[in-house]
Amino acid sequence: REDLWVREGKILNPEKLFFDEKGSADVQLDCKGSIIAPGFIDVQINGGFGVDFSLATDDFKSGIDLVSQKILSHGVTSFCPTLVTSPPSVYHQVLPQIRVRNGGAHGAGILGAHLEGPFISREKKGAHPEHCLRTFEAGAFQDLLATYGSLDCVRIVTLAPEMERSSEVIRELTQRGICVSLGHSVANLSQAEEAVQNGATFITHLFNAMLPFHHRDPGIVGLLTSDKIPAGRRVFYGMISDGIHTNPAALRIAHRAHPKGLVLVTDAIAGMGLAPGRHTLGQQVVEIDGLNTYIAGTKTLSGSVATMDTCVRHFQEATGCSVEMALEAASLHPAQLLGIEHSKGTLNYDSDADFLMLNDSLYVQATYIAGQEVWRQDTSGM
Repeated sequence: REDLWVREGKILNPEKLFFDEKGSADVQLDCKGSIIAPGFIDVQINGGFGVDFSLATDDFKSGIDLVSQKILSHGVTSFCPTLVTSPPSVYHQVLPQIRVRNGGAHGAGILGAHLEGPFISREKKGAHPEHCLRTFEAGAFQDLLATYGSLDCVRIVTLAPEMERSSEVIRELTQRGICVSLGHSVANLSQAEEAVQNGATFITHLFNAMLPFHHRDPGIVGLLTSDKIPAGRRVFYGMISDGIHTNPAALRIAHRAHPKGLVLVTDAIAGMGLAPGRHTLGQQVVEIDGLNTYIAGTKTLSGSVATMDTCVRHFQEATGCSVEMALEAASLHPAQLLGIEHSKGTLNYDSDADFLMLNDSLYVQATYIAGQEVWRQDTSGM
């Protein structure tokens, strides 16, 4: 019902414009009753459209460019390209090719890499290749540095907090401004709480690749209602709301227990946007059958092929939450997790003008980055 004012890529408080500059809008756009929402932020996406971020290629840049361009139509305006457990040689080759950059007509902005593994539990490796898993036994943080090569563009590291010496690694990563996420783990609740006290702030795809909730020791899931979280801190948790990875009832339980921590992630793999069949996820071959993706020849789930806008719609339908809450789970909450909520994830004055126009059923109609239209639904053939 209101106007959104944008200037020089930022959302403008129009008061100054009216009273001090006596100005008015140069361009006016009728949004025809659309919902305007902050752009979506995907903090866990392994690839899409045939591109796999965990494959070391010489033209890695063209692959990441393709994905960042294509996800604009899903309403994603910034993302964290995610690498699954890989040999050190892959990290050494790929990470220097990931550059943090602003979004624009060329594609969604890159916020930094999410490294999921290889410091994870064998029992809960999920779709991660066992022969590449590593521990912190010898040098703790030095082992991590040697494995990854560089942390320059890294935003999130997923690790298993029950591993020996993980506490010092979590503290070291946190001090460098890197978000530590707990996942692919058999940690009990006290190990998870200790990790949070050391600085961990995120849970990777809640319920998936962790011990199931047990009433005497709820494990990592128990962090959602733990009373041992340091004052002023919030634990966030990712959820793959694709209708396959998490039963709608589990989605509702998590949402009702801790609504302000819920972050929607796609966990999308190279097969997102492609026909069913065989595709890759890092070192593994995966098979896509409808919306199910399995490690070839098994029934082990391996990432998803759901798009972010699909996840938002499914989440809203499954939980019956308000439209605002569904949209915030894909925008405000991931921004808060990464500490960028002053510039992204809201429509507040002075924040980046990354926003979407959606219809009442939450289908994306247009995507804007820094106030410029970067994608619009083609309605000519409809």
